[in-house]
Amino acid sequence: MTFSIAGLCRRTGQFGCALTTSSMAAGARAPFVAPGIGVVLSQARSDPRLGVIGLRSLEEGRSATETLADMVASTPHTRWRQLAVLDRQGGVASFTGEMCTPEKGEAHGDGAVAVGNGLASAEVPAAMLRGFEAAPGKDLAERLIMALEYGLEAGGEAFPLRSASLHVAHVGVPFTPVNLRVDFNDTPIAELRRLNGLWAPMIHGYVTRCLDPDNSPPASEIEGHLPR
Repeated sequence: MTFSIAGLCRRTGQFGCALTTSSMAAGARAPFVAPGIGVVLSQARSDPRLGVIGLRSLEEGRSATETLADMVASTPHTRWRQLAVLDRQGGVASFTGEMCTPEKGEAHGDGAVAVGNGLASAEVPAAMLRGFEAAPGKDLAERLIMALEYGLEAGGEAFPLRSASLHVAHVGVPFTPVNLRVDFNDTPIAELRRLNGLWAPMIHGYVTRCLDPDNSPPASEIEGHLPR
């Protein structure tokens, strides 16, 4: 019982995903993001092994559609899985097994794919896409959070939300600099927005500490805005 979105920012080349669910710590097992490669979502009765298979296929240069086919072919349990793929060119694909909890749905846009199961309304994925597309000039992390908020406003999940996560890969950065999780909270989307607001000003500093440590700022400077 999850609703999620994967999206590409064609302005910056960044790509990533965001999700929220009634299960605890779903960010540990459902989203998979690899810099320069793409995004895979494996949810419902999630199987993290499918995320690994999907990223491997994307790394080999296979399209989102081909990668999804590889994932589906790799398991006899697809009827329980909901899957989505975003490749580095912005191609998307998705799959929803017949045993996934209703309401359930999928929506595709330009460089974006939204999926959900156990929803209060089958319109939630389409609402998420509208949220993602509402402000193309904003940072990708903000657009992904907005997508979750639009999904929640459209009814969200049929059960109380408990966790959320946000992952964004940046061009030229060999790790995923936005990797935020809310593992157990009564308002996980709001908490994810709060965490991203704290983290966003620190991204450049911590990326610099990785790539150019001789010329990077001290942690006290990077984190100077944090509440004490």
